[in-house]
Amino acid sequence: MKKYSILLIMLFALGWGCNDEAFLDKEPTNILLDNQIWGDKSLVLSVVADLYDRIPEYQTITNWYDFASFDEAFASNGGDYWRHKNQDYGYGEWSYWDYGLIREVNLFIEKCSTADKLDPADKAQFLAEGRFIRASIYFELVKRMGGVPLITESMTYDFSGDPSYLRKPRSKEVEVYDFIIKELDEIKSALPKNSAIKSRATQGLILAMKSRVCLYAASIAKYGATTPTVALPGGEVGIPASLAPAYYQKALAAAEELINSGDYSLYKKKENLSENFSNLFIDKGNNPEAIFVKDFKLKSGKVEGWTLVNQPWSQAEDLEGGRTNPSLNLVQSFEKLDNTFETYATTQANGDYVYFSNPKDMFAGRDARLEGTVMVPGSFYKGKQLDIWAGFLLADGTVIKGDNFGARGTLPGKSAPEYIVGWDGPIDNLEFSAQSGFYVRKYMDLAVGSGQRGVNSEVWWIRYRLGEVYLNAAEAAFELGNKAKAATYMNKVRERAGLVIPLTENEITFDRIVHERKVELAFEGHQLWDMKRWRLAHVVWNGQATELTTKPGKADEVSTRVFGLWPYKYYNPGNPNDGKYVFKKVIPAQVTNAHRFRLGNYYSNIDNGIINNNPLIVRNPNQE
Repeated sequence: MKKYSILLIMLFALGWGCNDEAFLDKEPTNILLDNQIWGDKSLVLSVVADLYDRIPEYQTITNWYDFASFDEAFASNGGDYWRHKNQDYGYGEWSYWDYGLIREVNLFIEKCSTADKLDPADKAQFLAEGRFIRASIYFELVKRMGGVPLITESMTYDFSGDPSYLRKPRSKEVEVYDFIIKELDEIKSALPKNSAIKSRATQGLILAMKSRVCLYAASIAKYGATTPTVALPGGEVGIPASLAPAYYQKALAAAEELINSGDYSLYKKKENLSENFSNLFIDKGNNPEAIFVKDFKLKSGKVEGWTLVNQPWSQAEDLEGGRTNPSLNLVQSFEKLDNTFETYATTQANGDYVYFSNPKDMFAGRDARLEGTVMVPGSFYKGKQLDIWAGFLLADGTVIKGDNFGARGTLPGKSAPEYIVGWDGPIDNLEFSAQSGFYVRKYMDLAVGSGQRGVNSEVWWIRYRLGEVYLNAAEAAFELGNKAKAATYMNKVRERAGLVIPLTENEITFDRIVHERKVELAFEGHQLWDMKRWRLAHVVWNGQATELTTKPGKADEVSTRVFGLWPYKYYNPGNPNDGKYVFKKVIPAQVTNAHRFRLGNYYSNIDNGIINNNPLIVRNPNQE
């Protein structure tokens, strides 16, 4: 029997041997070969989709905690309280150096260039998309690191023992910006002119990105020359001031070409202006303002948890929520409808409190973007009013409060316990409560299940939108001395927010430019890069534990700690103000230090391992 079995095995093996050529010619079923991919449009699209998904970003709805790294928000989460305790930002903050991804994109471009089985129009579009993705990666690199090696071909080690030919020095910062701009100009015509396309590159996206890139280069050139030295002698960091006007001209031209095309328009679907603004970020159906997005889809495995981690606790669909608490610093930046700035008055001239029948009345008469961005005490979410109040304030100044959501206690003169704190807080040191007195509204999903683990949200992340392009145009026009044009573009955005008294050209100042971007683009990932390019970061985040500014419209006012505004119910039976709300300005207990942005933070540290592998790389300045 044993011999018989061996014989069968041998015959079986011989049978294979007789047909070994046909057997070996079979294509594998577990991998895709180059000739399979580059002859199939749908397979190439799957590759480019993966590359789109890997475009690096800093603050997004998929990493909520980064929005609490500055003065924009408080992190109501125990594991992130350290963000409010560390004075210095590390030199490695925001560092990025992914040449592995650059190589993959270069390989994609090279292989696509030789793909003769693709339809020529499809091939041209894919090539343009590959170059757009590469330009986007280099934009992220130059924003963070300054000038970096410009590698535009795949580089392969020949195993000779000498890798020196692979080492490339850093290009000048201006050369990287010029490369990005040149790439955008060259690929534009190969891309579709179709505003309905939101998650792939289009001609509209190229113009939007060009306006942003040129604006960054221009402001670095201008303001880098008027601040303490943040430069390197070889130009790896720093852009000559003489180049600023040309970059501003390019930024304005790109923005105006997009605006004048009529392909996009500001979102104006809702009558209620605050609701309209918040809806802009969650409406995926024929949204005229969104230009380029990172999309998500339920039941696809690709969802995001912004709503899950930030939902008001009183309405939480799961045991999560309230982690991103907008700061009073931000909230008071939204100006009054008469175009004036005013902090929130908590007391009267005689020192007594200001009393409100409805806590929301404290925020009345403000820019509609306030409640489109932030849930304030008294706001509604998913049809239910938020329950934000910190406790009872007695006539003698005593505060009665609880240590948990909806805590109960017995008030003086009463025998039965009742609620002594809201179901949304604020409560110091209690995770998920509104520890600043506010919840975030922007990007919050209204769909049932969006705040539930295992479901989450399919709300997209908008990377580029027309509102920003209008502000890019306004800033560039202002810097070129055309205040009338700047006012025209800025007023377009402000009118949508209910600010119907137009700003005149004489009212357009640098302070106005900075302010408008702060309130229009809050929680959209612009704050850090704007402050860096204006060279304001070391001024505003200077490490001094100052009080909350009384000049929220001033661009260079110090803002290093997160402040909050807590409502209390006034308890004084028989007094006409009994049961009304009063407010107190607070600093959350976990805010124990002030942010300090150092000159060495303008460009992130290049890791020692990178420099050891490539001695041609010079270090960034001011990082001793």
